[in-house]
Amino acid sequence: MARVALYCRDLLFGSKVEGALRAAGHELVRPGEDADLAVVDLNEEGLEWPAGGRRLGFYAHTDQETRHRAEVAGFDLVVPRSRMNREGPALVEKLVG
Repeated sequence: MARVALYCRDLLFGSKVEGALRAAGHELVRPGEDADLAVVDLNEEGLEWPAGGRRLGFYAHTDQETRHRAEVAGFDLVVPRSRMNREGPALVEKLVG
Protein backbone atom coordinates (compact mmCIF):
# COMPACT_ATOMS: atom_id res chain seq x y z
CA MET A 1 0.00 0.00 0.00
CA ALA A 2 0.95 3.69 -0.15
CA ARG A 3 2.73 6.01 2.28
CA VAL A 4 0.41 9.02 2.63
CA ALA A 5 1.12 12.41 4.20
CA LEU A 6 -2.10 14.06 5.36
CA TYR A 7 -2.05 17.88 5.47
CA CYS A 8 -5.21 18.60 7.45
CA ARG A 9 -5.53 20.44 10.78
CA ASP A 10 -9.28 19.78 11.10
CA LEU A 11 -9.16 17.15 13.83
CA LEU A 12 -12.62 15.72 13.18
CA PHE A 13 -12.43 15.45 9.41
CA GLY A 14 -8.71 14.67 9.41
CA SER A 15 -9.13 11.76 11.80
CA LYS A 16 -12.00 10.44 9.68
CA VAL A 17 -9.83 10.53 6.53
CA GLU A 18 -6.88 9.06 8.40
CA GLY A 19 -9.00 6.21 9.75
CA ALA A 20 -10.39 5.37 6.32
CA LEU A 21 -6.92 5.38 4.75
CA ARG A 22 -5.45 3.21 7.53
CA ALA A 23 -8.38 0.78 7.24
CA ALA A 24 -7.59 0.48 3.52
CA GLY A 25 -4.02 -0.49 4.42
CA HIS A 26 -2.21 2.79 3.76
CA GLU A 27 0.57 4.01 6.03
CA LEU A 28 0.11 7.58 7.30
CA VAL A 29 3.27 9.64 7.73
CA ARG A 30 3.83 13.17 8.99
CA PRO A 31 3.67 16.05 6.52
CA GLY A 32 7.11 16.63 5.06
CA GLU A 33 8.21 13.00 5.43
CA ASP A 34 8.87 10.82 2.41
CA ALA A 35 5.48 9.82 1.02
CA ASP A 36 3.99 8.38 -2.15
CA LEU A 37 1.16 10.90 -2.00
CA ALA A 38 0.23 14.09 -0.16
CA VAL A 39 -3.44 14.54 0.70
CA VAL A 40 -4.12 18.23 1.31
CA ASP A 41 -7.00 20.22 2.81
CA LEU A 42 -6.93 23.09 0.33
CA ASN A 43 -9.13 25.35 2.47
CA GLU A 44 -6.85 25.22 5.50
CA GLU A 45 -5.76 28.80 6.18
CA GLY A 46 -2.04 29.29 6.59
CA LEU A 47 -1.21 25.80 5.36
CA GLU A 48 1.51 25.74 2.73
CA TRP A 49 0.73 23.31 -0.02
CA PRO A 50 3.50 20.77 -0.54
CA ALA A 51 5.45 21.23 -3.76
CA GLY A 52 6.17 18.41 -6.14
CA GLY A 53 5.29 14.76 -5.85
CA ARG A 54 1.83 13.31 -6.27
CA ARG A 55 -0.86 15.44 -4.63
CA LEU A 56 -4.56 14.96 -3.94
CA GLY A 57 -6.39 18.04 -2.74
CA PHE A 58 -9.87 18.44 -1.30
CA TYR A 59 -11.87 21.66 -0.89
CA ALA A 60 -15.26 22.99 0.18
CA HIS A 61 -17.57 22.45 -2.80
CA THR A 62 -18.62 26.10 -2.72
CA ASP A 63 -15.03 27.34 -3.14
CA GLN A 64 -14.38 26.97 -6.86
CA GLU A 65 -11.57 29.54 -6.75
CA THR A 66 -9.52 27.26 -4.48
CA ARG A 67 -10.21 24.31 -6.75
CA HIS A 68 -8.94 26.30 -9.70
CA ARG A 69 -5.80 27.47 -7.83
CA ALA A 70 -4.96 23.86 -6.94
CA GLU A 71 -5.42 22.70 -10.53
CA VAL A 72 -3.16 25.51 -11.76
CA ALA A 73 -0.63 24.53 -9.05
CA GLY A 74 -0.45 21.06 -10.60
CA PHE A 75 -2.35 18.89 -8.14
CA ASP A 76 -2.94 15.47 -9.66
CA LEU A 77 -6.54 15.34 -8.46
CA VAL A 78 -8.77 17.96 -6.81
CA VAL A 79 -12.09 16.86 -5.34
CA PRO A 80 -14.81 18.30 -3.11
CA ARG A 81 -14.57 17.46 0.59
CA SER A 82 -17.70 15.29 0.35
CA ARG A 83 -16.09 13.11 -2.31
CA MET A 84 -12.93 12.77 -0.20
CA ASN A 85 -15.17 11.63 2.65
CA ARG A 86 -16.95 9.02 0.51
CA GLU A 87 -14.11 7.81 -1.71
CA GLY A 88 -10.82 8.70 0.01
CA PRO A 89 -9.14 5.29 -0.15
CA ALA A 90 -10.27 4.71 -3.75
CA LEU A 91 -8.93 8.14 -4.78
CA VAL A 92 -5.57 7.34 -3.20
CA GLU A 93 -5.50 4.00 -5.03
CA LYS A 94 -6.30 5.75 -8.29
CA LEU A 95 -3.24 7.98 -7.88
CA VAL A 96 -0.71 5.51 -6.49
CA GLY A 97 -2.12 2.13 -7.47
